[in-house]
Amino acid sequence: MGKIRTGIGGWTFEPWRGTFYPDDLKQKDELKYAASKLTSLEINGTYYSTFKPNSWMKWRDETPDDFVFAVKASRFCTNRRVLSENNDSLEKFLSQGLEELGPKLGPINWQFMATKKFDPADFEGFLKLLPNEQKGVRLRHAMEVRSPTFACQQFYDLCAQYGVAIVYAVDDEAPEWPRIDQPTADFTYARLMCSREDEPTGMTSEELDGVVAQTRQWAERGDVFAYFIAGAKVRNPAAAMALIGKLEG
Repeated sequence: MGKIRTGIGGWTFEPWRGTFYPDDLKQKDELKYAASKLTSLEINGTYYSTFKPNSWMKWRDETPDDFVFAVKASRFCTNRRVLSENNDSLEKFLSQGLEELGPKLGPINWQFMATKKFDPADFEGFLKLLPNEQKGVRLRHAMEVRSPTFACQQFYDLCAQYGVAIVYAVDDEAPEWPRIDQPTADFTYARLMCSREDEPTGMTSEELDGVVAQTRQWAERGDVFAYFIAGAKVRNPAAAMALIGKLEG
């Protein structure tokens, strides 16, 4: 049975002050507080820019020993016409200091735009570029695809061949995105973009029970990383904490 880790995307968001973070909490202490309430966080600032090694070391040192970060890969690596071309963006992203997280480094989420369609040869060329480790630290990769063309056995087989996960992404505002639940790696990565502001915990208790059942089923095949992202963002911390409470109950 794998471990289920639950969290949110990032930890800096002004509307969380007073709703998730106490009013008197200093901004520099937000990561420590978030890590005390959640079991994982997806670092998504890396989608837009790189960070210095000192930042990665700081994040490592401000979180509990068993905490794990997922990392969203740079858009400059995935928003390309030809994915399989070796490029400086990939090296720049991977060499910025991720390995400083050590055992706290979880999966890397490679997110592709909805306009990127499945090209088997090009996509396999991209997978071949992804290393299994960075300076001795294991790298795990997850593919978040948004074009329906990826909902095919050839894509599933390709991901399984290279041991990469396919992100299970749910967004009620984008029903055309494929919801792919395929065991192509030894872990599961889920992005739940369906929280609602009219629910204090983002979802009803019954809906959260459904997420509990699903994550436990995934855990039978390995570790699970489940994040409440987007949707009613102000409710995502409450949704993640409610899910943790139900999983521990």
